Amino acid sequence: MTVEFKLPDLGEGIHEGEIVEVFVKAGDAVTEGAPLFEVETDKAVTAIPSPHTGTITDVRIAAGDTVHVGDVMIVFEGEAIADATEPKVASAEKEPSSGPAPVDAGAVRPTVQAAPPDTRQNDGRRGPVPASPATRRLARELGVDLHAVHPSGPQGLVTAEDVRRHAESGPVAPETPLEAEAAGTELTPPVVSPDLPDFSQWGPVAVEPLRSVRKATARQMALAWSQIPHVANQGEVDVTALEALRKRHAPRVKDEGGRLTLTVFAAKAAVAALKRFPHFNASLDMAGERIIFKNYYHVGVAVDSPRGLIVPVLRDVDRKSICELAVAFQGLVTRAREGKTGLDELQGGTFTITNAGAVGGGHFSPIINFPQVAILGLGRAALKPVVRPNANGEPEIVPRLMMPLVLSFDHRIADGADAIRMMQTMVATLEDPEAMVLNF
Repeated sequence: MTVEFKLPDLGEGIHEGEIVEVFVKAGDAVTEGAPLFEVETDKAVTAIPSPHTGTITDVRIAAGDTVHVGDVMIVFEGEAIADATEPKVASAEKEPSSGPAPVDAGAVRPTVQAAPPDTRQNDGRRGPVPASPATRRLARELGVDLHAVHPSGPQGLVTAEDVRRHAESGPVAPETPLEAEAAGTELTPPVVSPDLPDFSQWGPVAVEPLRSVRKATARQMALAWSQIPHVANQGEVDVTALEALRKRHAPRVKDEGGRLTLTVFAAKAAVAALKRFPHFNASLDMAGERIIFKNYYHVGVAVDSPRGLIVPVLRDVDRKSICELAVAFQGLVTRAREGKTGLDELQGGTFTITNAGAVGGGHFSPIINFPQVAILGLGRAALKPVVRPNANGEPEIVPRLMMPLVLSFDHRIADGADAIRMMQTMVATLEDPEAMVLNF
């Protein structure tokens, strides 16, 4: 029997994607659950599993193709599974279940405890879940939300046994309306733009589709700028002693598989300040007229990748050593630049750091990553003449390595004086490396 496999409904308002890699070709024999291809949406790169066991007779996609939900991807020959031809294989996530939907860690939570790294039901995972139609049918029958199931199959595939195991463990905590809104893009108000003129009437033009990461960035930045009244507080920090410390210990950290950068130290300093000024580690729920304070510290770090700006998240910064953070950060950077960042690694951030100094930038005002309320921008450290008191207390001009800092914050939730004190705390921590050890 011939079966056409169509691109399933990927959920979260996603209607199209770009093929990253195709793992099969005509004539290949595949088993249910084996990965067929990877598709990149504006949320993440997802491996799509085979809906059943059979032989592939036709592959109608190639790397770089833009595909839409319902398009025929692959044609099979074999014993079809009843659900294989359903155009929306992700419908299990949208149907009522016996347990409420899981909390999105990327949104605002009323809970105060960070999610354990080895559990799926609280790790903020949303969007498409790799699972076969048979497994999705079982999930519907048992009333299980696939987002809440910890996968045991290859490349994060949820198996039927995973669903049965989860069904025996009970439901998870419900998400709030604010969490549901921040979890997906379908509730994001559309940006209305005026029609553009025909630029080709004045000269030659080139047109490139707005896709994947760039499309998500455009939507997220428009949302943040329209929703948040931004205010920026600028400053400078003397990182002379910190840079000396970094250079001394960089080789040892490299041996551990990490890369010791000023960004890692900045993440530690930011958390020291966030603990003193919790308003900057919160989210504002205007609809519910409340402020949600997060008692966990997951710092998003902007990475310049070939696909665009990616912001993976360093988890539990307050609980990790500098060396552990350097190793974790290097792993995030590597996966981001290789296009292998997982959806769970992009969610759950409570504060963000972006380092323009890595490409030679100075002072700049970054846009807050909604629904967060603050972001720290780092510029390039450079030697400058600085007036300091000498041993006799007299002023003298000395060369010091100075790094520009800019803290953009949501003026609805914090005032300028709060931002100044927050900045002063970060500066004091960065200028005295021993303070990092004492604070944590």
